Amino acid sequence: MFDQINGLPVHALVIHAAVVFVPLLALAAIVYGVVPRWRSRVGWAAVLLAVAAPVTSWVATRSGGALRDRMVADGLSGPPLAKIDDHMGYGDLTFYFSLGLGVVTLIMVYLTLRRTDRPLPRAADLGLTVIMVALAAVSGYYVFMTGDSGAQAVWGSGS
Repeated sequence: MFDQINGLPVHALVIHAAVVFVPLLALAAIVYGVVPRWRSRVGWAAVLLAVAAPVTSWVATRSGGALRDRMVADGLSGPPLAKIDDHMGYGDLTFYFSLGLGVVTLIMVYLTLRRTDRPLPRAADLGLTVIMVALAAVSGYYVFMTGDSGAQAVWGSGS
């Protein structure tokens, strides 16, 4: 399922979605948390991205594993395989942090868009915002490191 589509590795097709959706989720989460007056405008996008980013990141990790298995079966070993394994480690971390960010974002949206007669206490709002911003920063870092290590594995100097 995660190996190939019409002879193309699924990984090469889905990584672009993760590379777009994870940073967009990070941005939407930061805006949602830091700018409360924009919450009604950004909430729908934050919810969609809170689901799409972890899902595409998960599919990218599964399809990357299938691609690695195919390359090992074709004889890949040594330093190139080590680069791919490093890349996969970053990809796993990207998935876990984007999943955490997605969950916290969904919780924040749910708690802030519920009944307006009982708003979220200021301390809880601030606490969730700090967690979202931290997870957004870490998710952004790991999506960058994943992409960079993948590009180096494929297009690097070969050393």
